[in-house]
Amino acid sequence: MGKIEEGGKITDVAREFDIAHSVVSRLWKSFKTTGMCSRWHGGGRVRSTTPAEDRYIVLSAKRNRRTTAQQVANQFLAASGKQISRNTVARRLWGGGLYARRPVVCVPLTRQHRTARLQWCREHHN
Repeated sequence: MGKIEEGGKITDVAREFDIAHSVVSRLWKSFKTTGMCSRWHGGGRVRSTTPAEDRYIVLSAKRNRRTTAQQVANQFLAASGKQISRNTVARRLWGGGLYARRPVVCVPLTRQHRTARLQWCREHHN
């Protein structure tokens, strides 16, 4: 705003700071009417949980690693009285570094595999 007040052009200021001309123009217009210029904060839905509640969700999931997201949501409802969805819990756990994984099922060994391994072990036991 100081550069424009000194007599600079909106186009020059926009080019100097690598900002769109429309942004500088809008800020200058806002500054002239209100005497302040502040950034517009983005829209979007307000988060349903606070950072402290996020930590509680992650902690309760870490205490019992076998609980599902729905069970954690039910525990959270009982503890705080706030209803949150299973997807919200999953997003908070993802933010806390916890991911849903299933254990890998190994291919069972056939009788031939077992006898071949046993034979190899007997040959190489020393």
